[in-house]
Amino acid sequence: MQLRLDRAGFSPGCIDGHWGPKSAAALAAWQESKGLAATGEPDGEAVRSLGSIDGIWTGHVVTKDEHDALRPFPASWTERSRLDSMGFSTIRETVAEAYHLSETALVALNPGVPWPNPPAGTVLKVPDVRTRALPAVQRIEIRIGAKTVRAYDGDGRMVAQFPCSIAANRAKRPIGQTLHVGVCADWPEYTFDPELFSDDPNAAGITKRLRIPPGPNNPVGLAWIGLDLPGYGIHGTPVPEKISHTESHGCFRLTNWDAQRLLRAVRTGVPVEILP
Repeated sequence: MQLRLDRAGFSPGCIDGHWGPKSAAALAAWQESKGLAATGEPDGEAVRSLGSIDGIWTGHVVTKDEHDALRPFPASWTERSRLDSMGFSTIRETVAEAYHLSETALVALNPGVPWPNPPAGTVLKVPDVRTRALPAVQRIEIRIGAKTVRAYDGDGRMVAQFPCSIAANRAKRPIGQTLHVGVCADWPEYTFDPELFSDDPNAAGITKRLRIPPGPNNPVGLAWIGLDLPGYGIHGTPVPEKISHTESHGCFRLTNWDAQRLLRAVRTGVPVEILP
């Protein structure tokens, strides 16, 4: 069910094989989009409505290129700024993100594999996450209480919902405002500002801004949808398992794959409503 919802654009976050609040919210939104009772209950009717479970598995072969692309993930912001990219640090992380899985679920699907870095040529069992492209998104709703991002087409139909993380500081949640998409960037760089990380021991002693190179482990992940409120945006994350936590400095954080999917469907000027 998580895979079917993910394919349809109603993301449960990481596919992990465990039903929880994010999965229930994804199902309820999908049901609402289809004019069904939005129960969020994974019962027999929901299974039948989502369709056949045939063909949900595929295979992935670990490659030498994936190994060559691995990069360290240093704790120090200064060391991160010296890297050529913020690439994945393990093959486990590489494959899990490629197939929208939690790393725990990937390991459970492939027992006996020498994790975290199985050699090139290793064949892995993974879900088939081929997804359809979203139609052009004309409006976005961010629901703070539900910690979700909803996307609507030109006819006002909900075409996607993604779980998101929100600002831990309530004062940084612009509830009631309508913002607009100002910039869209794939594989963005990140500017580290030590003033924003005064509580981070790894930022101690840093007195200037640093350029953090692009990559999936960049603080804003693989996609940046900047809003017209300075410092705010919808973006990816290096830790998809933490999505839905209140952990950001004011932005709205999605999994990298959800952020990229939304990025491909939006344009500058799209309104973004911040709801309670």
